[in-house]
Amino acid sequence: MAVSDWAILSALGDDEARGVLTSARRRRFKRGEVVFHRDDPADTLHLVSSGCLAVRVITPLGSVATLQLVGPGECFGELALLGGAHVRSAKVEAVSASETYALSRTDLDRLRAQHREIDAFLVELLGQRVAELTDRLVEALYTPAPRRVRLMLDGLAERYREPSGRATIPLTQDDLAGLAGTSRLTVNRVLHELQRAGQVEIGRGRVTVLAAGAGP
Repeated sequence: MAVSDWAILSALGDDEARGVLTSARRRRFKRGEVVFHRDDPADTLHLVSSGCLAVRVITPLGSVATLQLVGPGECFGELALLGGAHVRSAKVEAVSASETYALSRTDLDRLRAQHREIDAFLVELLGQRVAELTDRLVEALYTPAPRRVRLMLDGLAERYREPSGRATIPLTQDDLAGLAGTSRLTVNRVLHELQRAGQVEIGRGRVTVLAAGAGP
């Protein structure tokens, strides 16, 4: 990846951005490996260079809800950019083999002091997070579960779209249920309906969307 692919580094010159990555800790995670748990110290920001990671929480009923997926060019752990004693609000887990650059709070504080644009990026990022969660809440409250599954598949297909138009989503049905805020049974039922319609293929730990529009 080019250093300019990360929005948080776009305020820096190429040489300085490369220097930031050189000083960062390069981390590699296997599928299923946890990057950090909820309530761990929030002392690093991760820039994703490859793979896919899920931001997850445990609901009051004990099920797992997936709040967000992050991939190359994106970042997570932005609370590390804020002052004070903060802890992680969710668990982050690799859903495929992944690699990140982990920036310490010390490095981030130095960058913020030198480049005020990074604070503007942080405000914009947090606003985006709030808007995304608001949309998810409205969907959860007012959109029937089968339609949520289809909408979620359409969104994931855009993330994993290949030049051929197909999109192989490397997530289990449990992962998909957590993203859609529903049960695995509902996801399984919708997927088999779409498979009978020739829109998807179901594989072990993956779903292939054959064409755009698994839609409502």
